[in-house]
Amino acid sequence: MADINLKEVTLIVGVVTACYWNSLFCGFVFDDVSAILDNKDLHPSTPLKALFQNDFWGTPMSEERSHKSYRPLTVLTFRLNYLLSELKPMSYHLLNMIFHAVVTVIFLKVCKLFLDNRSSVIASLLFAVHPIHTEAVTGVVGRAELLSSIFFLAAFLSYTKSKGPDNSIVWTPIALTVFLVAIATLCKEQGITVVGICCVYEVFIAQGYTLPLLYTAAGQFLRGKGGIPFSMLQTLIKLIVLMFSTLLLVVIRVQVIQSQLPVFTRFDNPAAVSPTPTRQLTFNYLLPVNAWLLLNPSELCCDWTMGTIPLIESFLDKRNLATFTFFCLLGALGVFSLRYPGDSSKTVLMALCLMALPFIPASNLFFPVGFVVAERVLYVPSMGFCILVAHGWQKISNKSVLKKLSWVCLSMVIFTHALKTLHRNWDWESEYTLFMSALKVNKNNAKLWNNVGHALENEKNFERALKYFLQATHVQPDDIGAHMNVGRTYKNLNRTKEAEESYMMAKSLMPQVIPGKKYAARIAPNHLNVYINLANLIRANESRLEEADHLYRQAISMRPDFKQAYISRGELLLKMNKPLKAKEAYLKALELDRNNADLWYNLAIVHIELKEPNEALINFNRALELNPKHKLALFNSAILMQESGEVKVRPEARKRLLSYVNEEPQDANGYFNLGMLAMDDKKDSEAEMWMKKAIKLQADFRSALFNLALLYSQTAKELMALPVLEELLRYYPDHIKGLILKGDILMNQKKDILGAKKCFEKILEMDPSNVQGKHNLCVVYFEEKDLFKAERCLVETLRLAPHEEYIQRHLNIVRDKISSSSLIEHPIFPAAKTSGGKGEKNPSENVKEGRSEPRPTQIIKTSDNKSQSKSNKQLGKNTDKEIPHKTTKEIKEIEKKRVAALKRLEEIERILNGE
Repeated sequence: MADINLKEVTLIVGVVTACYWNSLFCGFVFDDVSAILDNKDLHPSTPLKALFQNDFWGTPMSEERSHKSYRPLTVLTFRLNYLLSELKPMSYHLLNMIFHAVVTVIFLKVCKLFLDNRSSVIASLLFAVHPIHTEAVTGVVGRAELLSSIFFLAAFLSYTKSKGPDNSIVWTPIALTVFLVAIATLCKEQGITVVGICCVYEVFIAQGYTLPLLYTAAGQFLRGKGGIPFSMLQTLIKLIVLMFSTLLLVVIRVQVIQSQLPVFTRFDNPAAVSPTPTRQLTFNYLLPVNAWLLLNPSELCCDWTMGTIPLIESFLDKRNLATFTFFCLLGALGVFSLRYPGDSSKTVLMALCLMALPFIPASNLFFPVGFVVAERVLYVPSMGFCILVAHGWQKISNKSVLKKLSWVCLSMVIFTHALKTLHRNWDWESEYTLFMSALKVNKNNAKLWNNVGHALENEKNFERALKYFLQATHVQPDDIGAHMNVGRTYKNLNRTKEAEESYMMAKSLMPQVIPGKKYAARIAPNHLNVYINLANLIRANESRLEEADHLYRQAISMRPDFKQAYISRGELLLKMNKPLKAKEAYLKALELDRNNADLWYNLAIVHIELKEPNEALINFNRALELNPKHKLALFNSAILMQESGEVKVRPEARKRLLSYVNEEPQDANGYFNLGMLAMDDKKDSEAEMWMKKAIKLQADFRSALFNLALLYSQTAKELMALPVLEELLRYYPDHIKGLILKGDILMNQKKDILGAKKCFEKILEMDPSNVQGKHNLCVVYFEEKDLFKAERCLVETLRLAPHEEYIQRHLNIVRDKISSSSLIEHPIFPAAKTSGGKGEKNPSENVKEGRSEPRPTQIIKTSDNKSQSKSNKQLGKNTDKEIPHKTTKEIKEIEKKRVAALKRLEEIERILNGE
């Protein structure tokens, strides 16, 4: 075996870079969304052990909906990308390109075992540029193929060194081979097939046996004419070790998937559920289809499921000729390579093994898989194809007559393949470009129409998305997911009647429950979301809440471990004012998934409804233990701490709000509540800063505007408060507290009696029974020296609030003045400022307006699920909710201000009485 040199490595790396440089500008598409964007195993907050407990998509292997694809080492590299650049796709694509270059270099080294240097370089170049690899290289999830191939080839190269002098066994390379096989299998399942290639290499290449020699040796041994040769015994020992190691890996793999195969629908792989002989004829036809893609990769498609390849239901189908021809050619090459000695037959044999053995797990011949054809699984088989092509070219180019023509043809193939690969990469730029390119190849696949619709839906282009979803239902009328997509899009277009009709159509396509049979075994779990989506739609009608609840219960009865149904039902039960039943639903969901931060958050909401703030805080904290960046839990737990009135928890509340604004820097509510905390702590300048930030982000932030004005008035900056109040009243002209505060400042600071009078009169226009506004208008009449009008006004005010002592006192003062017919130049009693709440008797006290945060009664809601069962959780905002209750400290502050105001009134009264 010749070593590879720097020139060859440079050539390969340069060619790979030239073919795949544009893949760096592609995004996350298709399966990347589930494996990267939606996979929590990439996040540093997820324990590393979770990677070895979950499948490739982040779903626990124990769950039935798991795909059972166990590739923890591949996910570990995704996690490394996330640490370096989070969810910026360029670094993911760059690492894929590097891995492809590494595979190609190692493949060159393997080629030199069976080909001359020139042919080896040609085989590796053809492998580097082959367009069939774009799905494995440009698609980020294809990294499983790349990583597995690296260790696959490394294991094989290690095994080639296990033969020592005099045919002795060198155990170190064998041990290393077993280790590398295990690593390759942890990257992708097909890595284990390298053991079969090692076995073939040992028998037919390393030992040089052919089938006739093996038949002769076996016949002599069975007839007792001779023993087993020592070299053959050595070979048997090595093969036994390899097979035992493989069996051990298989047993471990079966234990990991808990002896369960994943659940696929007939839409994923129609032939898998077809009767005999349709199933066998179709699966055998798929072999020449895959071979043709290697030979002529002109029409590539990212999804070959559903109706892409029609079923072969008869022996008379002309496509059976392709199957027959393929097996004849394969058989001829197999007989040639196994029957005759020589380097050429050995090269062909290893090429066939590389093509066939790694493809067996995806062939559907031994167990069904979740696809019909997948281009990425041809990554390793294409190595055998490239060796076969390079070997054939070598034979042709050795003939002087065809030498120039062979070079011209080879150059054209490599150049056109490179151009095709470069062009194909742009198809993976976005989901829309990818699925539109697939529709050019195949229009009979409803999944492609659905996926184009999803891409348009993500761009909020619902009208165009609806057209593609409707087309999907025409292509595949019994596709439940397509009807669900139509219903969801109608809902987004506010066409609820059509949405309900579409959901009902999807529901009618669901198979009926058969007693004693497991429902989930006959239908994709994602399709059960039709009950969730339909219930979410009709629950908007208050009169149909019970009907929605029935749908949730129906979904649960079909699948008792359907976690999403419990979550949605808990949300509905809260809406129906049944918090205890909601609590039961969430506790049941937590039995199924105790590591779901959203569930702990929702349970905290239930405890809020049950007036159990301590329990609520405990559950908020559990949510944050699982996800320290859970935005709703950070925000609402901070508000809960703030409302408790306990000074000792304020630092933690502030810390959580700071974390929240770090996660949501554009949410004004976070800054506003930091300002409220600062006001509680008497940190006026800090409070001013946070309030201004909130207003900068949301100019019409009602509570932030009022509380900033209030802050100015409390810190002797009343004139600075006026422009803020003007802005507040421009957006909210009926803001009574703002009008009272503005009138108070105009009268007491600006001496603008007319302006103050307009404010108080406007209040009474909106609320004739408003005691504060009425009393302050009485003050205006007094300031205008209209004592009789002031008296009538105070009498009317006293009728509204007969128990308010200060009104009676002021009325007495006015009557005394009327009797004495003498006035004092300065105002004899203060205008009432904004009152803090019900039952407060002091008219001159300023209290903060209620917080505008989302009160901790917001459930993490379920939205209409796409056919992939993705759930969309969004942070909702409630603006300007007032809190009627006061903390103990606030009540004490109120009492202090009330006493001070009473002292002021007493002083005024002494002046009035001439003391």
